[in-house]
Amino acid sequence: MDDGTAWNEQRRRAIDGHAAALAAGREAEARQAADLLVSFVRRAAERGLPPHPLSARTFDGRATYRTRARGWYLKSNRSVAVGEHGEYYVLSVPSSLRARFAGADLTPSTPRLIVGAGGGDGETIPLARLLDQRLDAGVSWP
Repeated sequence: MDDGTAWNEQRRRAIDGHAAALAAGREAEARQAADLLVSFVRRAAERGLPPHPLSARTFDGRATYRTRARGWYLKSNRSVAVGEHGEYYVLSVPSSLRARFAGADLTPSTPRLIVGAGGGDGETIPLARLLDQRLDAGVSWP
């Protein structure tokens, strides 16, 4: 094996190791965030905060569709929510004629400990703080 081949192999192993560490970190973060969401659902029930039907807005913001999901909005702009079983939803969907009549299908997203991290709009907030704010607001949430 020449020096170039050995260097390429070493580089490939380093990249693979870095990717594995990054994936493990993301999985650990998702587990912690999921625990926070499940705790939120329990505390919301203890405080008598009922889940509500959730709606989703199109990516361009021009239309809002109903969904089959129920839960609690976490931000006043209704862009993220917790489902009634602890799911984390980012409430943005593509425009769809079918969704206009039948409602939009939501897929739970992987939760992160910092809401908005990596989004590019600069609006980030710790998930724990967002959940506490929602609980503290009670039934008078926008």
